[in-house]
Amino acid sequence: MTTDGALRQAVARLQAAGVAEPARDARRLLAHALEQEVLGAFEGALDTAAAEAFEQALARRVAREPVSQILGYRDFWKSRFKVTADVLDPRPETETLVELALSEPFDRVLDLGTGSGAILISLLLERAVARGVGTDVSEAAVLVAGANAEALGVADRLVLPLSNWFEDVGGIYDLIVSNPPYIAASEMDCLQPEVRLHEPRGALTDEGDGLSAYRAIAAGAGIHLRPGGRLLVEVGTGQAPKVMGLFSDAGFEDVTAHRDLNGVDRVILGKKPGDNRHS
Repeated sequence: MTTDGALRQAVARLQAAGVAEPARDARRLLAHALEQEVLGAFEGALDTAAAEAFEQALARRVAREPVSQILGYRDFWKSRFKVTADVLDPRPETETLVELALSEPFDRVLDLGTGSGAILISLLLERAVARGVGTDVSEAAVLVAGANAEALGVADRLVLPLSNWFEDVGGIYDLIVSNPPYIAASEMDCLQPEVRLHEPRGALTDEGDGLSAYRAIAAGAGIHLRPGGRLLVEVGTGQAPKVMGLFSDAGFEDVTAHRDLNGVDRVILGKKPGDNRHS
């Protein structure tokens, strides 16, 4: 079969399976099977090895497995990160948090619930002298983050303790960031199969109202931030007012919401009262 013919059939199969963007995903999977980076024109015939690789990848996508898990990576910010079923798939909207974090200087950063390490590692790659701590309750996630840190050359500037929020972080930080589980348990059944069936449940939901992580973070962050230090968290659609209230009630100042590229309030920022000068 020609690559063009294989691509047309793949698009039809993905569309029938309910995949949201069948043409895009088919092209990504075909490029992967052909071991090429560019999603350009596909010409010629598929050899046996490529045809088998494409079929295997396509079958997984028809079963609604995320493309990133099939490929084994996700491009995020300016780097490529290893992704497995043990970590949340880094999403483009989370880059809003990274961009905002980089808007002011920092030397020490804490990432609560680091998962793949995409946020923390991206920040360290942009700040050559910064050091970081990334916590997670999942040992498997910590191993993925460690592999990403090693591959991207920042393993000597971060530590990755198994820790439930602030249990084992120590020290004082200029910046605390987090993309915590924020989906309410009652909303889990409404998620797409790619998320509901294939991403770690503990990274998605707190099994409650979706706000318990923010309560814990708001309550504990002040102890671990220097005066003037910043706290940034990603939030779900519609959660911004409640999380801003939690930050304000915890004593944070200049609490603001920041929109992602889709116009959704995606990141909440608060500052610990005190001298704003970076030191």
